Amino acid sequence: MTNITKVLIANRGEIATRIARAAAACDIESLAIYAREDELSLHTRQADQRVQLAEAADPISAYLNIDNIMAIAKEHGADAIHPGYGFLSENADLASACEAAGIAFVGPSAATLSLFGDKVRSKELAASHGIPTVVGRAISGVADAEAFILENNFPVMIKASAGGGGRGMRAVQEVAELAEAVSRCASEAEAAFGNGALFIEKLIENPRHIEVQILGDQNDEIIHLYERDCSVQQRHQKVVEIAPAPNLDTTLRDEILNAALNLGKAVGY
Repeated sequence: MTNITKVLIANRGEIATRIARAAAACDIESLAIYAREDELSLHTRQADQRVQLAEAADPISAYLNIDNIMAIAKEHGADAIHPGYGFLSENADLASACEAAGIAFVGPSAATLSLFGDKVRSKELAASHGIPTVVGRAISGVADAEAFILENNFPVMIKASAGGGGRGMRAVQEVAELAEAVSRCASEAEAAFGNGALFIEKLIENPRHIEVQILGDQNDEIIHLYERDCSVQQRHQKVVEIAPAPNLDTTLRDEILNAALNLGKAVGY
């Protein structure tokens, strides 16, 4: 097991302050990074050490500069990087850079992040382990989508295979909407994620969005932290999360929790 003595916090704001507090409680030195615009932010004062990031076109871009973050970690002797949430937390390239440099990445492996960053591959993995998934498949254009609809009928959802955040997805209720939906989803996905690959699914109308958080260690032990209901959304973005999920059948809750654990074990999370 990696013995962490100094952690670089690759984030800002509330999550960065929480990581700094947690590190202090574990007698781990913390290193905050910050964009010039965030110089007076709380997280820069709570950490044991702080380093300004390279100038960028905007503050957000500064926190996405993997080469700069890795250089700071190496120069200042950080043996771990904690990405928090958002920014680079699901970025396989950062995890890979950490692995190559012998720095612990506080999160899943690069291989796991890469796998789950591809919705088509992750759905195939889930199905191969007996975990129910929504009917769907990868498409390369309108003709593939039409063939799927011929078999499964409307309504459907067109989605980007990569990325997330509600971008690159459109509900389609009739054939007249299909071509534009495929075109716009592909262009949005290419612009946002550098990958225009798409897939199609049956649209579940009025669904409940239930998530399960899992936590794994280097000894292949995995636990779940129960479920949360994220059904209240705006533009496919969660507005509020409720835990535990209200009015969820006990049997169904157990099935969802076990499915999350089984999927995590399948990839060595």
